[in-house]
Amino acid sequence: MTDTTGVIADLTAEAAEVDALVAGLTEAEWDTPTPAPGWSVRHQIGHLAFIFRIAGLSAAQPEAFEQLTASLTGGLDVAVEAALQEYIHDPAEVLLTRWRAERDAGIKALAAVPGDRLVPWLVNPLPPYVLACAGMMELFGHGQDVADALGVRPVRTDRIKHLCGFAVRVRDFGYEARGLEPPAEEFRYELTGPSGAVWTFGPADATQRVTGSAEDFCLLVTRRRHHADLDVRAEGALAEAWLDVAQAYRGPAGEGRQPGQFTR
Repeated sequence: MTDTTGVIADLTAEAAEVDALVAGLTEAEWDTPTPAPGWSVRHQIGHLAFIFRIAGLSAAQPEAFEQLTASLTGGLDVAVEAALQEYIHDPAEVLLTRWRAERDAGIKALAAVPGDRLVPWLVNPLPPYVLACAGMMELFGHGQDVADALGVRPVRTDRIKHLCGFAVRVRDFGYEARGLEPPAEEFRYELTGPSGAVWTFGPADATQRVTGSAEDFCLLVTRRRHHADLDVRAEGALAEAWLDVAQAYRGPAGEGRQPGQFTR
């Protein structure tokens, strides 16, 4: 059983960092375009509120969650876009209040789930630790979009280790999103966290290797930067090819970012 205490504390802290980005924005600033085509800051926070809402439902009311997901038609992307309509027309003050309430309720519900119990999710049931790590991925990616829109560079901490481990766990998502057969061979990952600590995942003797900055690795797997602009290196043909398809979320990859689109 994996203890969820640490990841819940880090999830709470990461959510507070995103909150700090938007707490003082004017109504007009909530409509600032982000790098995600068609999405403003308002869309990004509405999306996060929805994700935390359904995570809380999954943890606290699994039967209600399963009824909700069974009613979704047109796939996850269509459902997400439909859910956004519940948020993006709210005044900024109302949306901020909803985001905070649904975020806090979702984290509280997830924290209450025993570590050895699975909770239903969109494709397969997950341990609460893994779902919390997925929440870290959502906060990192959509928080980065907000930060880019506002011209702010987030200060990353070793809390991103959860996202690194999650991305390694779901390495095959990028292949599956493109209809490709994932390689059977395991990869070795050696990533340097913001503190200078080195985190390793995968067999030490693997010939396919990914190394570099943990922060840049997270930017890669959330597709918020192009790998050509990152301190992430690959050794081996399979690992090099993975850099082009890396993503830590299910479903369509989206447009991603172009080389040189951001100086950092």
